[in-house]
Amino acid sequence: MNRIESKFNELKTKNKKAFIAYITAGDPDLATTQKIALALEKAGVDIIELGVPFSDPLADGPVIQAASQRALAKKVTMRKIFAMSASLRKKTEIPLVFMTYYNPVLRYGLKNFFYSCRKSGVDGVIVPDLPHEEAGELIKRGHAENVATIFLVAPTSTKKRVKDIVRSSKGFVYYVSLTGVTGARKKLPQDVAAKIRVVKSVSDKPLAVGFGVSTPKQAAMLAKIADGVIVGSAIVKMVGDRNALSKVSRFVRQLSRAIHEA
Repeated sequence: MNRIESKFNELKTKNKKAFIAYITAGDPDLATTQKIALALEKAGVDIIELGVPFSDPLADGPVIQAASQRALAKKVTMRKIFAMSASLRKKTEIPLVFMTYYNPVLRYGLKNFFYSCRKSGVDGVIVPDLPHEEAGELIKRGHAENVATIFLVAPTSTKKRVKDIVRSSKGFVYYVSLTGVTGARKKLPQDVAAKIRVVKSVSDKPLAVGFGVSTPKQAAMLAKIADGVIVGSAIVKMVGDRNALSKVSRFVRQLSRAIHEA
């Protein structure tokens, strides 16, 4: 059992749902990323998702794409993000999850990547452009280093495919609430609750919902039916603002209350 599983178990005993917050590592710089991560934990976040900047982030909308470009312009690399994560781990036990793409992982080397995850205190990995059918080596390396490999279920996934993805996933299953890329939405799909219930009916693992979640009201609604709620773009958008730390903290406290009191 790693920190992700322990956190979900802890929250379950308290009858609470997990609040997972996404930020882009290195936007505006890695020192600020570390400060924001600690502020997120203080404001009520249960798990932090660190986006690894990539030049062709096919799952990400304009807000996170722009954040990735800003980080890449500052010469942020996987190696530097691991170093920042190791420094962050000395200050907190909050579960950390990398959201990355397969090309940077492959270039880093699968064995070295998962070894570095364990050494720097990274507890899980999401690779949205790697289908679970082709992820055998990734799953094997993750298991060897006790790093959770988390896969995505889409609204268009068949029931059989959902079952296969659930079997491949460790830590939790990531349900994508809508078709398309990341980004805040005023409204979520009307059938999102029904689709989540279908996934939960065949899953023995926690289910966290992301993509499009941007308000406390949306977060509270999803927390009633899922095991966790993921908020990314709405937070990332604030990171570049003046007084970003205080703005992010206020917004995250609102989300935390909505999710934990649902």
